[in-house]
Amino acid sequence: MQVRAKMTVTAVTKSAWGGRKVEFQPQYDQSIPEDQRFQKATPSGHIEMQIDNPPVAEFFEQSLGKQFYVDFTPVEPAKAS
Repeated sequence: MQVRAKMTVTAVTKSAWGGRKVEFQPQYDQSIPEDQRFQKATPSGHIEMQIDNPPVAEFFEQSLGKQFYVDFTPVEPAKAS
C-alpha cells in the first residue's frame, strides 16, 4: 500500500549550524476535488525536515508556498546475506 499526501512548504528556517529546517502542512482548497479527497484522509498534520545539503535547502527555500506530493511507501526488510 502507498499513501500520498499533498503538502505545502510553509516555513524554511536557517539553523545556527548552517542547515535549514523545512516545514510542510497539508494542502486544502475546498474548490479542488483532489484536495477534497486528500482532506478526508489527512485533515491535519505536519512534516518537518532538517536539511544539511545546500542545493536541496536552497530548492526548498525557493519553494516557500509551493505544493508537493509526499508518498509513504513501506520499506521491505533487508535480507541477511
